[in-house]
Amino acid sequence: MFGGIGTTEMILFGMLALMLFGSKLPEVARNLGGTYRGLKKSVDEFKREFQAVETYEPRIAAPKQVDETESVETSAPRFSPPPASNPTEEK
Repeated sequence: MFGGIGTTEMILFGMLALMLFGSKLPEVARNLGGTYRGLKKSVDEFKREFQAVETYEPRIAAPKQVDETESVETSAPRFSPPPASNPTEEK
């Protein structure tokens, strides 16, 4: 679980912590736990942002290839001139 730390080392570490911090040990442990949680949250947020940037691929529209055999039609309506008025008809 802790790598190369055995039972004897853990007991010595606990005794050393009791001697150094005494009755303030719970408060020190809470502060260390809060610091660890904050650090882990920051690292996770950084990883998420980094992965979001890494996976972002902007969409680049490929130019359309026009086949020379096909006729290109415009989407605008064709212009038709107004009917010619008869000069003899006046209002």
